[in-house]
Amino acid sequence: MKRTIIVFTTVLAALFFANKTFAQDDLVRVFRWYIPEDQQFCTVADGEYQDGQLINWGWQDKTLLFWCYRTPGPNRVAVNGWFNPVSRAHMSVCEDEYTDDQMLKNGYTQKHLQFYALTRRGSNTVCVYRWLLLKRHSWITIPDDIDTDVYLKKGYHHKTYQFYGILRNVDAPIYDQL
Repeated sequence: MKRTIIVFTTVLAALFFANKTFAQDDLVRVFRWYIPEDQQFCTVADGEYQDGQLINWGWQDKTLLFWCYRTPGPNRVAVNGWFNPVSRAHMSVCEDEYTDDQMLKNGYTQKHLQFYALTRRGSNTVCVYRWLLLKRHSWITIPDDIDTDVYLKKGYHHKTYQFYGILRNVDAPIYDQL
């Protein structure tokens, strides 16, 4: 009887920790990089490009913005990256925001999947907006928890809601164990 309880407890613990590990593996960090040559920002999911490659291209000031998901699921929307070779603008666009045809007509190419974001507010989430700098026709992705006055002073306007990101901090692994 004692052995059965130990085996049963061990199996339950293994299943519990396996589910926790899967949930953590499904999350992906989303960063913002600055491209001084173009004076533009780019939103990049962890693993989308290698850091060394981006640094080699001259990108700098890597900043963690929020976390999202690698896989589709309920209440999630695909976020695709686009690039405009004329204005050299990088833009992250939700799947249902613009059609591919609209993006192509505006000069954007190189569509690629970046991550899956939440469409509904939940605990530990942050609202994410896209802002436009009209004079360079460049875009920046900004979570709502960042001081936006700095960007307003730089000329960014046309704030547009995109999705919800997940807020995590350095203590997150500790909370995941509970």
